[in-house]
Amino acid sequence: MSTIIPQPAGSSPFDAIREVDANGRDFWSARRLQPLMGYRRWANLLPAIERAKSAARNQGASIEENFPGSQKDAGQAGPGAQDYELSRFAAYLVAMNGDPNKPEVAAAQAYFAVQTHRAEVAQIQPAAPALPADYEEALVALLGKVRDNKELTAKVAELEPAAQAYEVLASAKGDYSLRDAAYILNRDPGIQTGQNRLMVSIRKFQMVGRGDVPYASHQTHLTQRAQSYKDRESGEELLAKPQLRITVAGLRYLHKRLGGQAPLRFDQLPFAEGDAA
Repeated sequence: MSTIIPQPAGSSPFDAIREVDANGRDFWSARRLQPLMGYRRWANLLPAIERAKSAARNQGASIEENFPGSQKDAGQAGPGAQDYELSRFAAYLVAMNGDPNKPEVAAAQAYFAVQTHRAEVAQIQPAAPALPADYEEALVALLGKVRDNKELTAKVAELEPAAQAYEVLASAKGDYSLRDAAYILNRDPGIQTGQNRLMVSIRKFQMVGRGDVPYASHQTHLTQRAQSYKDRESGEELLAKPQLRITVAGLRYLHKRLGGQAPLRFDQLPFAEGDAA
């Protein structure tokens, strides 16, 4: 004997026809599923059921368990009508083998795909830990958790600088002087550079043109910061040659071009906070 599970208003029509057998197994009547999938006649749904059976058989699933046949009482009209009590997996396969041009079939596919995924996730949830048998066992378990927490705290402390460095890198903001950029790049075991050698590399990679002005193709990698100086004689503030700055995107680019082997790190920079724009 089976039971139809009452569903709240507004729930899926596929939920409304879900039944539970005597063993607590969810199933869907193929006859009830037929109109919800947009089929007016039972005979039109049968090919999808047969294709679903073949798919299940090819996957090693039991046809008897997933597609058990049943007879629906037809009353005085004649013998009972053929039906199948489709498991969740079987209903999913029937939906996937239905007419793809029917919007009702698409709705069934979406519903049973979600239901099947939820069931799979529920099956792999870890079991609840067993309760301690006595005080000694509980104390041992508690000490084990304390030790695990200490190890986790130590691991977090170890990874925190790298995590902070990644956050700076991922933010893609700020720019760095040649000196600071060279320091960051030089921390990679595969790169040996300094301020002057880095400038040589930038010119070699054709990132700048005459006057060390960044090419348009490298405007996301390089930028210029205006500089000024005070004339000793007149005391007037005069413009100096702009300072070439390297953006975070530029550091990524140069790190790759220079043969970097390790992730870029921004922790423990030599300059005080605020030196990077």
